Amino acid sequence: MPNSRSSVAAAPVLRTLCATVLIALQVLSPVPARAQLLPGMGDGGEMTASAERQLGDRIARELYRDTDYIDDPVLVEYVDDVWQKLMAAARVRGDLTPELDERFAWTVLLGRDRNINAFALPGGYLGINLGLVGVIGSRDELATVLGHELSHVTQRHIARMLGKQSRDMPLMIAAMVLGALAAAKSKNGDVGQAMVMGSHALAVQNQLNFSRDMEREADRVGFGVMTQAGFAPAGAAAMFEKLQYAARLNDNGSYPYLRSHPLNSERIADMQGRFQLRPGVQAVMPLAMDHAMISARARVLSRPGVDVLRLWVTAAGSGEFAKAGPAQQAGMLYAAALAATELRDVTAARALVARLRERTAGDAAAARLARLLAAETELAAGQPGRAAAVLDARARDRPEMMLLAQTAVSLRAPAPMAAPLRDWLAGHPRDASAWRMLGQIYHAQNEPLRAIRAEAEANVAILDYAGARDRFKAAQDLMRQPGTATVDHYEASIIDTRAREVERLAREQFAEDKKPM
Repeated sequence: MPNSRSSVAAAPVLRTLCATVLIALQVLSPVPARAQLLPGMGDGGEMTASAERQLGDRIARELYRDTDYIDDPVLVEYVDDVWQKLMAAARVRGDLTPELDERFAWTVLLGRDRNINAFALPGGYLGINLGLVGVIGSRDELATVLGHELSHVTQRHIARMLGKQSRDMPLMIAAMVLGALAAAKSKNGDVGQAMVMGSHALAVQNQLNFSRDMEREADRVGFGVMTQAGFAPAGAAAMFEKLQYAARLNDNGSYPYLRSHPLNSERIADMQGRFQLRPGVQAVMPLAMDHAMISARARVLSRPGVDVLRLWVTAAGSGEFAKAGPAQQAGMLYAAALAATELRDVTAARALVARLRERTAGDAAAARLARLLAAETELAAGQPGRAAAVLDARARDRPEMMLLAQTAVSLRAPAPMAAPLRDWLAGHPRDASAWRMLGQIYHAQNEPLRAIRAEAEANVAILDYAGARDRFKAAQDLMRQPGTATVDHYEASIIDTRAREVERLAREQFAEDKKPM
């Protein structure tokens, strides 16, 4: 009979061991729910592209529901322009394979968070905080961040991470078993506990090392992608300088071997070495006027608070404004005008927009942004006629088209915008905001059946299949109501077909939601 004291001392360790082993075995067991999400242990395989996309869809659906999610046409257009160039470069380089190109979402989601951050999600989704857009100084810096996160996805880092975790699990279990046995044989149960904790710490350290390797790989591949796309390599070092400044508290005094990412100073040196800058020489990227305005928009839309908005309005008349360069002045005026619009100060907003349009007259891209802001200001002031006067009725880019649609609905003259929105959605079926706007157009035209279908498609675009199913059912119920006006049989056929497809997707989504994340 073993010594009772040693048995009692070992009991907590054994209980911890049993619980941990049960959890680990559940993770490793080839049950169908786990098999679809985790790679098999025998072949060292990775998560399949389909499984990763399913996981990404689950996460993205929650982000779409988040109150911080923002689909601002102006910001989205700017980010997407850089994103599409990077995607094209990744295809040319072979980093983006045809399989991943087809299976993954390749969607960038914007959030109002003021933290300077961006992140890659499973299945080709990326997230960018407005705080990041608000501090970057050029398209090249934005391309650095997007290229880095794109490379996390194309290099299958999420699948590789899960694969490594699953391969390391037997070693962790073996170490914990040895720890429990040592505790049972020792008169001091702390020995076994120390071995258990030591094995766990070793596994965590290995995981951190693996993550650092991934970050370095994403830096290297992302740099190649952004330069292949035609962006200036100096933007990479400038971006890492900003990240180092933003994370200075974390960088000071932290031990490199306790970090999951390489130190920013290491990454800056690496980027400088890649384009052969001398140590200590900082690349200065020229500030483009339209970029200064985009950054200003991001800062205002991140909801900084009323006091900050008022400061931006007054800053446009300060001595600091007079000392600023043309691009900086455009950014300050844009922030002030948009802030005044947010504060519902129509008089100040109009005066600031007039100054902004005068300042940007010689820059086509900046002048366009100023014109769109002028229309936005008039719509916020309840003057759709004045908004229509500054908009180009022939424009088919997304920001101006959405403003034109809002103007048309407000003026109760929606008909001209139905066809442009339909054409846009034929090429961009996952544009939820455009579907909602088309629904408003149809409601204004007294076409409830088409309006309900547009609302359903908007739900599909944000992966809310249950909500889409309910709207399609509402459309079908409307078609069956006695006394309903003549139904367009083509539209009815589309609704019935889509209703069946969405019903299937809703059932699959419900079954997927029941599985553990």
